[in-house]
Amino acid sequence: MNRISFRFQIYIALFLCVIIGGMIALMFEEGFSFLDAFYFIIVTIATVGYGDLHPVTPLGKMTVIIVILLGVGVFIGLVANSIEYLIDKRERAERLKKMNMIVGVLFSELGIRLLKLFGGKDPAIGEIRAALVVVDKWSVDDFKKAYGLLENHSYAVKSQDFDLEALRDHLRKREDFMIRLLENPELLEHEAFTELMQALFHLNEELVIRERLTGLPQTDYNHLSVDINRAYRHLALAWLRYMQHLKANYPYLFSLAMRVNPFDLNASPIVR
Repeated sequence: MNRISFRFQIYIALFLCVIIGGMIALMFEEGFSFLDAFYFIIVTIATVGYGDLHPVTPLGKMTVIIVILLGVGVFIGLVANSIEYLIDKRERAERLKKMNMIVGVLFSELGIRLLKLFGGKDPAIGEIRAALVVVDKWSVDDFKKAYGLLENHSYAVKSQDFDLEALRDHLRKREDFMIRLLENPELLEHEAFTELMQALFHLNEELVIRERLTGLPQTDYNHLSVDINRAYRHLALAWLRYMQHLKANYPYLFSLAMRVNPFDLNASPIVR
């Protein structure tokens, strides 16, 4: 939660406390009904003050003074923060669109190939493959079900099953590309994408730092398997989020993304 959202929620909580506290006090001290108490507190905070209702007891008058001192300030702060919150929300939505453009570049250059590679070595891929063939008719609920599958999937590819030198070379060739992505300030708005990039950089570093990638002890192969599966999981989840974004905002890009779906064995960029 960012600073503006947090402050907005604080003002909402304070505003509700003033209304509820003032209503309870007036109902007990002045004998107002629930509706009259609510009406009186609102017209007081809004500085309308019709004068048709007014406190007569000392405690009731003190309550109104407190409501005026606290409520008017909180109300003005709530209005100001509401406007700021709406502007910030719109700006964050624009930044998120730009961020998803960066995500799309990552998948075009690297992500789709890696998902095909990792999925091809996944012993449990058959459990999720059919459920990840995204089509035009998918609803929000369909995406939620797919998220659940990917979240709970057992990512258990084994590093021994890969040509680790080829994987290392593939990542190294795109190292500069990944570094340039990290230089984009929009990345800070997308925590999941940051974690994905960290997983890919770590995997690349683990592969590069070893003098050889064959004949390793089993413990080291197990360690590399963990790194590969971490990158595999983040890639799969980021891909599905990106697919949902495209479906909602860019139908023409979504069409191509469906045709190159890394989980679809029949995927082809050719329109048939």
